[in-house]
Amino acid sequence: MPNELASLDPTATVPPGRPEDHRSDGRAPAATLGAAMRTGLERSGGVLGILLAATPAVAFVLADAAGGLSWAFVALAVTAPVTFGVRLARRESLRGAVVGLAVAGVCAAVAGFSGEARAFFLLPTLVPAALGVLFLGSVLVRRPVTGTLFNRLAGGPDDWRDHPRLLRVYTVSTLAGAALHALNLTLRALAYLADQPAVLAALGVGAVPVFAALAAATLVAARRAIGDRSATAA
Repeated sequence: MPNELASLDPTATVPPGRPEDHRSDGRAPAATLGAAMRTGLERSGGVLGILLAATPAVAFVLADAAGGLSWAFVALAVTAPVTFGVRLARRESLRGAVVGLAVAGVCAAVAGFSGEARAFFLLPTLVPAALGVLFLGSVLVRRPVTGTLFNRLAGGPDDWRDHPRLLRVYTVSTLAGAALHALNLTLRALAYLADQPAVLAALGVGAVPVFAALAAATLVAARRAIGDRSATAA
């Protein structure tokens, strides 16, 4: 899957949490930015997981710069399966690993068809546009994406859409996500038109911590809203 989605994937494999991330009474974890940020990064596989996911694209770009497109395909053919095996050995999400391998194959096919290294990043460049539309559409129908993804993780009620403050938290964070996708799309489009595959690869890697930070901020704000609601009800 695109790197920026990894930190927003509610089914991603998360390593065992730290003691301060859990409560013995089963309620939502403490609303601390540090704990939430760790959760967001862990959902991306941690720093090593982020680097592993980026390895095939980086190898492709480096090999193309050194020896041309043919060598780029050789580098990709080596690094993509190796990365897939390492991710499985680390017990990362099987779905994420399979999707990552498939995406690398499809991107390679596009690059091979066009004969340009930058075409390897054509589909990832278009992904932010689709995600931006999805995020905005979810707000319009009052089902913000971040609420769907994170409400259960935050310990929120099933009827969170009927709680104005909680709905507002998820609406604002979803709009922030839409703005990030718009920025991501703009930067990727400029780099693509300028034929800068190295910049495109860097943008793919850099998007992950940005969206992990959005996930962390959403969890913190949602847990605080839930805590205030519980205190008021008591």
